[in-house]
Amino acid sequence: MEADMTDRDILAGKKILAVDDEEDVLAVIEEQLESCILVKAKRYDTAKDLLEKESYDLAVLDIMGVRGFDLLDIATRKKIPAVMLTAHSVTPDSLQKAIDKGALSFLPKDELVRLAELIAEVLEEAEKGRTHWAKLKSRLGGRFEELWGEMWQEIKFPRDPNISW
Repeated sequence: MEADMTDRDILAGKKILAVDDEEDVLAVIEEQLESCILVKAKRYDTAKDLLEKESYDLAVLDIMGVRGFDLLDIATRKKIPAVMLTAHSVTPDSLQKAIDKGALSFLPKDELVRLAELIAEVLEEAEKGRTHWAKLKSRLGGRFEELWGEMWQEIKFPRDPNISW
């Protein structure tokens, strides 16, 4: 599904750091975010250096393989909005950890074909001073309930007034 015109407008010229240890995932991200200024990193050390030295409109951080939660700590400290990207690490604990550490959203890799739309939503919400968690919860809540049953109801989603970007 191609991003619509509104999505492309929001994404145009945004500087985004994408971190994933899988080249094919980075290629899909690059394709999906073609209107952005995309900086890619495949390794933790490279991504850490980029986060510490540069500024970004958003960081897309894989959880596995690149120490995504450690990178999220750096992004949050530098006030760089971040979303977590994962294929196999979707658990109530990892979702709660992403929320608690300040991620704006959690994007499953099986949704990469809709990445431009999702990132546009995240950026639009951030511009309004909100996280993307409410939209994610309404979109994926049924899926999480199928995966985790009642456990998913125990996740504590953030209150948007607390975010600072």
